[in-house]
Amino acid sequence: MQLYNSLSRTKEEFIPHEPGKVSMYTCGPTVYHYAHIGNLRTYIMEDILDRYLRYSGYDVTRVMNITDVGHLTSDADTGEDKMLKGAKREKKTVMEIAQFYTDCFFEDCKKLNIRRPEVVQPATGCIDEFIHVISSLIEKGFAYEAGGNIYFDTSKLKQYYVFNNFEEEDLAVGVREGVEEDSNKRNKADFVLWFTKSKFDDQELKWDSPWGIGYPGWHIECSCISMKNLGEYLDIHCGGIDNAFPHHTNEIAQSEAYLGHAWCKYWFHVLHLNTNSGKMSKSSGEFLTVSLLESKGYDPMVYRMFCLQSHYRKSLVFSYENMDNMKIAYNKLIAKIATLKEDGEIDRAVFEEQKAGFVKALDNDLNTSLAVTAIYDALKAKTNDATKLALLREYDQVLCLNLLEAAEQQKTVEEAPAQDAELTQKIEAMIEARRAAKQAKDYAEADRIRAELSAMGVTLIDTKEGTTYRLG
Repeated sequence: MQLYNSLSRTKEEFIPHEPGKVSMYTCGPTVYHYAHIGNLRTYIMEDILDRYLRYSGYDVTRVMNITDVGHLTSDADTGEDKMLKGAKREKKTVMEIAQFYTDCFFEDCKKLNIRRPEVVQPATGCIDEFIHVISSLIEKGFAYEAGGNIYFDTSKLKQYYVFNNFEEEDLAVGVREGVEEDSNKRNKADFVLWFTKSKFDDQELKWDSPWGIGYPGWHIECSCISMKNLGEYLDIHCGGIDNAFPHHTNEIAQSEAYLGHAWCKYWFHVLHLNTNSGKMSKSSGEFLTVSLLESKGYDPMVYRMFCLQSHYRKSLVFSYENMDNMKIAYNKLIAKIATLKEDGEIDRAVFEEQKAGFVKALDNDLNTSLAVTAIYDALKAKTNDATKLALLREYDQVLCLNLLEAAEQQKTVEEAPAQDAELTQKIEAMIEARRAAKQAKDYAEADRIRAELSAMGVTLIDTKEGTTYRLG
């Protein structure tokens, strides 16, 4: 398998530290709000990597952090704590916000067929580990106290800017216009390991430490959580490209200073999902979530397939027109699969020949676009239905587009007995009654009808064009 390594900026043969085993770390969400679909594109592509490694026979252990403290609105250690910002917005405690949005994140992952990692570690559960590593960095001369905070001293490194060939002036501080530089730092690139002082006094989460009551910086969290669960050598570290600097740069700096040797061999970065107006974010335009896509009539698998049609190292442009085209393509694909019948013996020669093309695509830096093309190649292959279904079943171990499940569901709908027409008529009548109740501003009656439909196994999907539904 050839995998692009952001650290070397080249495709390299993937060779894990220990034969047959892969340690994989994924930068998890900061759980102060819903994940938008741009965030989730990264997790989908990381999921494909995880699944393909397992498919290839590796024993994979994957760890993900949950950032529930320490991530400020600027990655340069300034601004407001994102968790505190979320708590103020919703008038809840930080821990209530963290639990709610952690649950929402994994519900979105479930909808998108993203595997839950073996280890999911909230940052607030590793305070002792943070203090231990920071203490060691101070002892080794890589960290210092200033203004009540503990900083990592980047001047002690032979090389700090490891991901790009930019000049120091191009990357220094890494702040947006209007964000003040931290005057406590000895060097512009230094970063906070532990806060005891900040410009806001109402930080809800604080812990005792050798340096006073405070809380960890964002960057130290991922290093410590990875080392705690995966040891001193990490095979693959994943994340969005916007995390390469400063977050992943800082992780490498502090981890290797602490360990005294190289830490992570391969860095896997997914590029942005953009809209026509630029990079997707939570603060600009329509807040695009999985639930919003569902409300507009898109199956989450349509979005997953939309992501797989593009290489993870290319920016992807989201639009509803693109989603409409993908919805049509996905539905046509499922309809075609639904016509296949499980009969006859699998033609092993055709199966192996077709499978080789699928494996070749993913071995080439996880080329999911060609892997999706392999689905269509299987359907066009000159062989029987049993072989085609076996190939689709094989491919979906990695792609996880619910190909056979969706096709079987479509068959069930098409083969449903005539009395289902009566159920459809009843559901449509109730939807019309709910619409009339809402128009009359009788919201209690509208809610009652929705609840009754829900009890019947009917999920309503409200869109600008009207209300549709799905069963089950």
